[in-house]
Amino acid sequence: QVQLVESGGDLVQVGGSLRLSCVASESIFSFNVMGWYRQAPGKQRELVAHITSTGSRNYADSVKGRYTIYRDNTKNTVYLQMNSLKLEDTAVYYCKATRITTLGGLDYWGQGTQVTVSS
Repeated sequence: QVQLVESGGDLVQVGGSLRLSCVASESIFSFNVMGWYRQAPGKQRELVAHITSTGSRNYADSVKGRYTIYRDNTKNTVYLQMNSLKLEDTAVYYCKATRITTLGGLDYWGQGTQVTVSS
């Protein structure tokens, strides 16, 4: 069973920075896509950023220029560097890994880490 463990969430002031980590229980080479999602209270979970096994990145418009997703294959870890944080970035952040098979896509989720941005 694949396990994803997020960490790095914290309480930070507006304009501050955080780095989230997502450690996988197996090689992240085995996943076609790894991404970060977030869910704010009363809102749907939304994609923040993802990175493919070939290194292609995609970001939500709301975080472009402020967030960076990157991976360290030697540590089986995907990171999300978050800068210039805003109040609206407050949410639980989840890591997701997707493995594409002949039967379709398999998604694995972490338990989430809370990011709270305060004024």
